[in-house]
Amino acid sequence: MINTRVHTSRKLEKTIKKLITTHYDQPEGKFGKWNATIFHVNRKKCWLFTHGCSKYNVITDITASDLKNIDHIFKEALYEQLVYDGIMLDYKTLDLFIGKVIFYPTDNDRSTTGFQNQNIQSLEYWKHEYASLENMPIKDLTHRLNTIPIHIGKSRKMSDFTYPKTEIAKLIQE
Repeated sequence: MINTRVHTSRKLEKTIKKLITTHYDQPEGKFGKWNATIFHVNRKKCWLFTHGCSKYNVITDITASDLKNIDHIFKEALYEQLVYDGIMLDYKTLDLFIGKVIFYPTDNDRSTTGFQNQNIQSLEYWKHEYASLENMPIKDLTHRLNTIPIHIGKSRKMSDFTYPKTEIAKLIQE
């Protein structure tokens, strides 16, 4: 059985203690590791999932009653965001790539944590354009995050700069 590992931030870890596991012996899915953190919009809890390698983002709002269906909610949000970003992949293939979503404590990936904090600051700036969460086009805002240039690699060559959307598309094509 393929699994997708999601490392949570300390803040999110406190919220979902029951879902956190420390058994690292499960095989990893095609997408590899993700990181998740929590932020609030109008007193609603939103989760920001960021893919470790490509820095691709997915945002969804999750309530406490939704936690039992977190696999389905994550897959749906990822599928909808991929479609919105123009990356075509059928849902059954995505389901095979993801498998079961397993939450782990933080892995102290400072690069991804800093990237997520920057994205949350961008969302804070953009959310002033809209009055409430219901008025915010979450898919569009996430698309904006996925089309901001990022640096992947060791040198500072222009060829090392890319977009999260491009990198996740390459990962799917492999």
